[in-house]
Amino acid sequence: DDINLFDYNVQERVDAFVAAALSQANVTRSNHIMWTMGTDFKYQYAETWFRNMDKLIHYVNQDGRVNVLYSTPSIYTDTKHALNEAWPLKSDDFFPYADRINAYWTGYFTSRPAIKGYVRTMSGYYLAARQLELFKGRNKSGPTTESLADALAIAQHHDAVTGTEKQHVANDYAKRLSIGYKECPLLNISYCPATEVDISQGKKLAVLVYNSLGWKRTSVVRIPVINENVTVSDSTGKVILSQIIPIVNASIANKKFYATAYTGESTSAGPMYWLAFTAEVPPLGFSTYVISSGKASASIKPRSYTFGGAQNSSAVEIGSGNLKLIYSGNNGTLTQYINSRSSVNMSLEQSYTYYAGEAAGTDQASGAYVFRPNGTSEVQPEEKFPLRVFKGPLYDEVHQMINSWIYQITRVYKEKEHVEVEFTVGPIPIDDEVGKEIVTQIKSNIGNNKTFYTDSNGRDFLERIRDYRADWDLEVNQPIAGNYYPINLGIYIKDNNTELSVLVDRSVGGSSITDGEVEIMLHRRLLYDDGRGVDESLNETVCVLDKCSGLTVQGKYYLRFDPLGEGSKWRRSFGQEIYSPFLLAFTEQDDKWTNFAIPTFSAMDSSYSLPDNVAILTLQELEDGTVLLRLAHLYEDGEDKDLSVMATVELKKVFPNKKINKIKEMSLSANQEREEMVRKRLSWKVEGSKTKQDNDLRGGPVNPVKLTVELAPMEIRTFIIDFNTKLVQY
Repeated sequence: DDINLFDYNVQERVDAFVAAALSQANVTRSNHIMWTMGTDFKYQYAETWFRNMDKLIHYVNQDGRVNVLYSTPSIYTDTKHALNEAWPLKSDDFFPYADRINAYWTGYFTSRPAIKGYVRTMSGYYLAARQLELFKGRNKSGPTTESLADALAIAQHHDAVTGTEKQHVANDYAKRLSIGYKECPLLNISYCPATEVDISQGKKLAVLVYNSLGWKRTSVVRIPVINENVTVSDSTGKVILSQIIPIVNASIANKKFYATAYTGESTSAGPMYWLAFTAEVPPLGFSTYVISSGKASASIKPRSYTFGGAQNSSAVEIGSGNLKLIYSGNNGTLTQYINSRSSVNMSLEQSYTYYAGEAAGTDQASGAYVFRPNGTSEVQPEEKFPLRVFKGPLYDEVHQMINSWIYQITRVYKEKEHVEVEFTVGPIPIDDEVGKEIVTQIKSNIGNNKTFYTDSNGRDFLERIRDYRADWDLEVNQPIAGNYYPINLGIYIKDNNTELSVLVDRSVGGSSITDGEVEIMLHRRLLYDDGRGVDESLNETVCVLDKCSGLTVQGKYYLRFDPLGEGSKWRRSFGQEIYSPFLLAFTEQDDKWTNFAIPTFSAMDSSYSLPDNVAILTLQELEDGTVLLRLAHLYEDGEDKDLSVMATVELKKVFPNKKINKIKEMSLSANQEREEMVRKRLSWKVEGSKTKQDNDLRGGPVNPVKLTVELAPMEIRTFIIDFNTKLVQY
């Protein structure tokens, strides 16, 4: 702003600023504009940045066409509220968004699926660990759950779990998570030294199974073991049903490669079998089991089916309970889903496809942020692989080698009515110098008429309509990427008779590109930067010794058909089980030590469990000894005919061994009391409504005598509880 210098530009900058302000004013109600100043990295040199903003504010105000001031979100909001105008109500979100034509930011919904899975796994673990920390008593000198809390918190950054960071930064996020979680981090690739005990020498393996949910749970537990001849007993010594399935060669190869990558040393011969048994665990509690030498487990041998395309071959049927899947006898593809209990009989196909990522040199490359497909190719097997089928008393599974870099296991549990699909994708080949984005497509004959539903942060489900936006007329230039949405919990489609739901184990992108079909993107490997600030291609690799290869991702998704209106019960209850799986702990026993000091445990009253429509989001001891409790209603209003109702939680039965001295209801983030928050909350006029908008149904005050809490549909309530100082220890 020195007029004697060559690059004096005050008037030029003032004119540009005023023009931008007037342009924004044309699409903003009232004459008050929120002007966000700066972007990534601009405040690294804060003194220079603020000095120039000071000058800009001074000269713009001197010009007089607009008035500029430093402000805050609170000042802006108060100013808008003081206008006493009626405002339009927006109840959907802004997805998917593009910053220019052909540049939809829908790739990051899947980018870095391994770190997305790691964050999700650690989140469920952290929820359980905080509970156990409360029951045991917070360790004053450490360690505590706080290092994992810090790592998970920073992983929520918009360039962390999203997958839009540089590779060395992604490595740092993963390292921080691993520091917070030190025990058995490689169980998902069958690397678990605690279970690699040779029990044929008289040793026994004790397994503790913890359930962090607020209701009793019965599920199959799967752990890798060395010995084939094993038996499983509960804590009373009663032998329970179990089954043994050999670990396939593809999994063993993955285990060796990744265990070496993470530990830095080659692993010896490890477990060769998956041992499975059914665990019954009380709410907020654990049960214990003992694995010992014996022959009580059903040892399952595979049956291989090779298909040469011959007509009239017998179909392959799996599932020994209510649910059955039918595979074609001609080519081994999935054809039918039959539930004898619900009378649902649907055609069902599943396949893998990849989108070729658009390269650099075009108007927009596909990258960490942007999904820009350039053609579609169905994944074809390089040769005819047999269908390998394992049938056991607890579950059946079908193994399919889709090609050399996609392996799939489909499981049907006898006592469950959903399909579990475990996929292993990678290393994605790039020898042809084409980046690839891998999707799985689930095809049915549901007539969903362009409409599908995806969750919003795992809470309410939002209606999505293909090639349509409610707020404006959409010009379709990317019919695939422009119809992708984030999926954190699940996606479903429906017609007048049936619903098809797909639930996921981590955040992914997905859609219904054609009627009757659900598609989710599982993995991405791309060769060009998309120009949004990462300045790297999304090409994740893992190196062992001098060999580097593309990242392999292993994960699961789950699918189920239900009669119309009945799918939400499964989506909500099983969604909680996906997020909070059983937590397993192991220790060796010898023949002399076979009794448990505490064989089973539940923090709750033995006669009580939470209502089916309520979950515990947080149960945590704070530094001052008080307890933070968050309860959430799982259903939306009108979502389920039985469970979209007011629910009641009895705190005396949730904490039967503690006396509640004082309970304060807090805001969601627990940084102020609810009464104070409500008192300060602004009430807004809504267009088309004669009354101010604050009509949501909410639970009433905590009953001071019965200590009961009400929760209305979708309500989350947060409390800080002060127990009597003379605690009764668990």
